[in-house]
Amino acid sequence: MKSDLQISQTKKLRDITSIAKKINLKSTDLTTFGKHIAKINSIPNRKKNAKLILVTAMSPTPAGEGKTTTTVGLSDALRKIGKKSIACLREPSLGPVFGMKGGATGGGYSQVLPMEEINLHFTGDFHAITSANNLLVAMIDNHIYHGNKLNIDIKKIQVRRCLDMNDRSLRRIHQDGLRYERDSKFDITVASEVMAIFCLAKDMDDLKLRLGKILIAFSKNGKPIYARQIKAHGAMTALLKDAFKPNLVQTIFETPVIIHGGPFANIAHGCNSVMATRAGQKLADYVVTEAGFGADLGAEKFMDIKSRTLGAMPDAVVIVATIRALKYHGGVTKDKLNKENLDALNKGFENLQRHIQNCLNQFGMNVVVAVNRFKFDSVKEISLLRQLIESEGVSMHLCEHWERGAAGATHLAKDIVKLCQKKNKARTLYGLNQPILTKIETIAKSIYRAKGIKLSALARKKLKEFEDLSGVKRMPVCIAKTPYSFSSDPAQLGATLNHTLEIKDLDLKNGAGFIVIICGPIMTMPGLPLKPAAESIDVNSKGVLEGLF
Repeated sequence: MKSDLQISQTKKLRDITSIAKKINLKSTDLTTFGKHIAKINSIPNRKKNAKLILVTAMSPTPAGEGKTTTTVGLSDALRKIGKKSIACLREPSLGPVFGMKGGATGGGYSQVLPMEEINLHFTGDFHAITSANNLLVAMIDNHIYHGNKLNIDIKKIQVRRCLDMNDRSLRRIHQDGLRYERDSKFDITVASEVMAIFCLAKDMDDLKLRLGKILIAFSKNGKPIYARQIKAHGAMTALLKDAFKPNLVQTIFETPVIIHGGPFANIAHGCNSVMATRAGQKLADYVVTEAGFGADLGAEKFMDIKSRTLGAMPDAVVIVATIRALKYHGGVTKDKLNKENLDALNKGFENLQRHIQNCLNQFGMNVVVAVNRFKFDSVKEISLLRQLIESEGVSMHLCEHWERGAAGATHLAKDIVKLCQKKNKARTLYGLNQPILTKIETIAKSIYRAKGIKLSALARKKLKEFEDLSGVKRMPVCIAKTPYSFSSDPAQLGATLNHTLEIKDLDLKNGAGFIVIICGPIMTMPGLPLKPAAESIDVNSKGVLEGLF
């Protein structure tokens, strides 16, 4: 069987200007990066917006679910049945690419191309975001070095340097050789506030405004200090000016794809940029986008954070699942997932069932389930799963777009078109005027089925500190927790009930406009695994990349 890379390398790509014509963009609307990648410089101001389709998933497992592959396959299938579609995706981070998760361009015959360039440096957006973030921290240290006019408390600096790489040695650093010393750390770029701002800003003015609002520190008198006070936001915007334009590429099926931004969903809000989604809404009739991890994290944040800024709710939602992943949640070990096990499938279904019920009842979404088929899924397992899903009042589609491309998901595409014709009753989970604790409790009880929340002494102290700041009480909350469980304990699989959501810390992303609620041990700088993917990646004597998935 060919690898994703081998499949991608057999496809002769169309010139990106030809792809742009499919969505009525001229060559003058683009800045090209070679023949197959472009930045979109200008977007027509069409009154009518495209139908918005959100792809989410059950709680992720080591077996993998194929959410990005489904996003690409569905967009291709919509075009195959005659609809003008665009996929909007997040950019891959080098951390997971060289670590253990892999890239973010789909797989099989539902891929975004050129996958090598996209998964590696692409158009340099992450470099620009990293540079803007690190400029800000350098200017903070410089301000302190040259007299500290704002009286910054070095123990209460709120921002950290970042790097788009998994490197556990940077989780703790000691800065020396200055006129002062301080302990700090690095975050991975996709966990930085600059990344979140980049993906939530509506235009260039909004980008600069949000950068200026970043809470950089507290003074020794307890007063908040913002990036605009050290005049960092203008130069940061200059670094991001070109990166802020969405990137245009193509699928194997030659469907246009906009890839832009990429915050993690367990730490940040986990969605591609508002700029990219808005571009898609103006350039196509159907926009297929995704939210990171399961519906409890990515979809909730899409609804409660991104949709508020975007000004649009999903017209239809696809929940991606696999029989393998359901059996894993039913207690089967990874090495036995290929064997038929109806009891484990039945037990593991409670996880998917919870996500279906949350999307239907808590968010009012129009829902369909896409089950990515594997050759070892038995007829009995497929029949049982269809019965279980349809008993929840939603349809199930067995999808084969990984193997067959667009043809493997046309039935799903036709159902999505019908769903998008229904009245859109999608809603957010809570109101912004509600108290911060009420917002957290609403998510914990409604989505995670917790019996309550428990704040550490540090979290309570931070809550009081942040509530006293202007505008913070009206911000949405962004839960940072393990993606593998509805609880804050990754070992509790399935659909755990009546647990207590443990909140150990809070982090204010004032520029991004949300409060991060940290539940359990969340790592903002990952490490590489025992056998990182980087060990398998190489370039042969002909200059051809090898081993990239």
